[in-house]
Amino acid sequence: MKKSIVIGTRGSKLALWQAEHIASRIRERFPAIEVTLKKIVTTGDKILDVPLAKIGGKGLFTKELENAMLSGDIDLAVHSLKDMPTELPEGLMLAAITTRADASDAFVSLCYKSLDELPQGAKVGTSSLRRRAQILKYRPDLQTVDLRGNLDTRIKKLENKEMDAIILATAGLKRLGLEQYVTQILPAAICLPAVGQGALAIETRQDDAEVLLVLEFLNDNDTIAAVTAERAYLREVQGGCQVPVGVHGEVNGDQLLLEATILKIDGTREVREQICGNCSEAEALGVKLAQQMLAAGGKEILDELIEY
Repeated sequence: MKKSIVIGTRGSKLALWQAEHIASRIRERFPAIEVTLKKIVTTGDKILDVPLAKIGGKGLFTKELENAMLSGDIDLAVHSLKDMPTELPEGLMLAAITTRADASDAFVSLCYKSLDELPQGAKVGTSSLRRRAQILKYRPDLQTVDLRGNLDTRIKKLENKEMDAIILATAGLKRLGLEQYVTQILPAAICLPAVGQGALAIETRQDDAEVLLVLEFLNDNDTIAAVTAERAYLREVQGGCQVPVGVHGEVNGDQLLLEATILKIDGTREVREQICGNCSEAEALGVKLAQQMLAAGGKEILDELIEY
């Protein structure tokens, strides 16, 4: 058994909370192992004045952490699974996926109680093409404005009245004890979440047998089935790029219900479908649903995005 483990993490409050949460669970289970955190700045943390979709999307928050793992500087990294590319660098793997927290998106406003209450032309902040497209589908009269930075920064912009509302992941707000800012939980009918939203992923080296053994207890089988289908869906649709795609898997017994949407960025066109099958077929269900939706008009929508 290893005597020490170094966890790499981004320096934001949420990333540190997530890394410390996993560290504390390892310490509790294996008190003889010394667990320490090492902060690493990622490209996504440095570039805050450009929309994510313009600078590469998901890998922006993982590349530097992955390089540190491959070089041996850290033993593992804790990520929000929604930030993870669907393809990982050679030599690395997802060693554990934790029990999923609330996967929904939250409407946050200091003046309005819900998305419906926003006045015509109100400004809504979001860094996500997925959220933007779905909000505009539901309320085409609204203005969406790009919103980057950590949770504190985003909430501060709201307090400074730079926008009327912002959309954030419910799980992140709850993890930092900021539930009081949640004005409305957006139902999936309005805003399907991102792939893996609400789950934490622990990434490590494939050949590090000792660390893999330590991390096994963190896995949650229902969450793994759901996010396996979601990630297979996204991989089949468009790989790891940021695209206006929402997808969510829900497990009931041995059955998995997978629902997904592909939208134009302005919300004027949507392909939305669902599929159900056995959890043991999670990967195949994700691929099948993606192929059905691409054939039903999703490919045309995504092809247009390339010109955006």
